[in-house]
Amino acid sequence: MAGIDGTWDCIVKSPLGDQEMTLTVTTEGDRFTGSGGGQMGAMEIEGDVSGNTITWKMSISSPMPMTLDCEATADGDMLTGSVGAGAFGSFPLSGTRAG
Repeated sequence: MAGIDGTWDCIVKSPLGDQEMTLTVTTEGDRFTGSGGGQMGAMEIEGDVSGNTITWKMSISSPMPMTLDCEATADGDMLTGSVGAGAFGSFPLSGTRAG
């Protein structure tokens, strides 16, 4: 079990305001599965693991269809990372371990 496994209460600082998201992560070797959910719905996610860092892609349809490139690193009970939105730039992600 990696240090990033678990449930995280996250905020993405986007041009549309703070976007709250609950992220769940279960690692297995150099891959992970989980889910990401918030105001715009929930989806299953999967991606790569390197130490306490995960990377994944999320496809969204609102406010417009696009694929987000996401990265998050755990340090104890704190999570930091970024969400890349193509031509719109990259937005900071932060979170704390739930419960």
